[in-house]
Amino acid sequence: MSEKKRITLFRYWTTRYLITLCIGLLVIGIASSFWINYSEKQKRLDFMRLMAAEVSDRVVDADGKVVISPFLFRLLDSRQESLRVNYKPFMVILDANHRAVFGGRDPLNSELRRMAQDLVEADESMSQVKLERGEELLFVKKSIRVNQQTVGWVMLFTPKQDLMRSTTEFQLMFIMLISLGLLGWLVIYLLTKKLSTPIKDVADAAKQIVMGNYEIHFEKDRREEEIDELIHSFKEMADRLRQLELMRTELLAGVTHELKTPVTSISGLVQAVKDDIVSGEEAKEFLEICAKETVRLQKMVEDLLDFNSFAVGDIRIRREQQNMYELVQEITHQWQIMQEAEQIELSIQKPAEPIIVNTDPLRVQQILYNLLNNAAQAMGSRGKIDVSLSVVGEEIRVDVKDTGQGIPEAEQPLIFERFYRGEEKKQVVRGLGLGLSFSKMIAQALGGKLLLAESSKDGSTFTLVLHQ
Repeated sequence: MSEKKRITLFRYWTTRYLITLCIGLLVIGIASSFWINYSEKQKRLDFMRLMAAEVSDRVVDADGKVVISPFLFRLLDSRQESLRVNYKPFMVILDANHRAVFGGRDPLNSELRRMAQDLVEADESMSQVKLERGEELLFVKKSIRVNQQTVGWVMLFTPKQDLMRSTTEFQLMFIMLISLGLLGWLVIYLLTKKLSTPIKDVADAAKQIVMGNYEIHFEKDRREEEIDELIHSFKEMADRLRQLELMRTELLAGVTHELKTPVTSISGLVQAVKDDIVSGEEAKEFLEICAKETVRLQKMVEDLLDFNSFAVGDIRIRREQQNMYELVQEITHQWQIMQEAEQIELSIQKPAEPIIVNTDPLRVQQILYNLLNNAAQAMGSRGKIDVSLSVVGEEIRVDVKDTGQGIPEAEQPLIFERFYRGEEKKQVVRGLGLGLSFSKMIAQALGGKLLLAESSKDGSTFTLVLHQ
């Protein structure tokens, strides 16, 4: 199935706005035409009724007979000019015997004179008639009465089609609709172009990111809040992706180096023992080093496997009622026993009251081990670590404070990123940079969080927050 042809946002919405505008103006034009036509029709009928009434009063002599005065039409012409009427209806005057005493010499008047005899009996409210040839006429009839008797009739006719021809309102309306259409199209063109330009810029920037270019630059900030938020969010996303790309590159180099180093050491040491280059106690020492390197290599592989599990949310939690002080005391004691250096001073501040929490002791141990190991590395195996417990509202806080060199301010927002390792730490400590990332995911699985409370040249404080 072929893919539908895509069109630009600018063309898409401009076309649809223009179609909608044209349809709207067409509907307005049709409705206005009907209204203008109706208003003009009523205005003509009113004028014709006024003229018929005035003629009926002026065509009767003293004897009550219908007589056409030569001054009558001058009077009607002056009345027409005073009312600014630019048309003259056809007039037929009948006497009491239904004979036409006035009808003009126009061919249409001849036909109207013949029709007038049939219209004598028509109701005076009748306003429209049709000729034999199908032409429609507006019609007004007024009886000429003398002493309560009808002595004749005045009938006025005007072609209905002249309403469109002679009405200036239609001309003004069409000019207005065309002007509104052009103005609307211009406004839509400019607004749509202004709206589509930043979106197109973002789309072009997205293409650059697909090509691997994360250095995105936009011309200027936008006054529209939504567009400005879109641009800033896209910039932040591009910066984030650039950082992740750098971290991915560093990860590949770091993992390759970290895994290659113990493998190379093990291979060289084993080969030396195999080739009898060393023997006796020295060979035994080489094998012990191989065992340590194997354990370290195994730990890094386990970290990678755990990372894959944790990344998809596969963190199993087994909650138990725990006394947090006793749990922390036990964890720190076990950690201190495993430390080879004896220059680290570890202290725990006992809370005033027992703190009981429903949590997974194994996961808490994993988090604290990571925090304590990081603290020891930051101090260079020499310094002091303080662990304190406190309750703030419904939160239980475990603070781990060290007297190390602290974390540079530029690196602090990145310390919980997967595989991230500080510049100084890369040179001193081997690892994959997953400890804090693991710990944060575990804390979230426990329903809490892990924070960097503070860090300076005097040391750092990490806080594990759990809920009662």
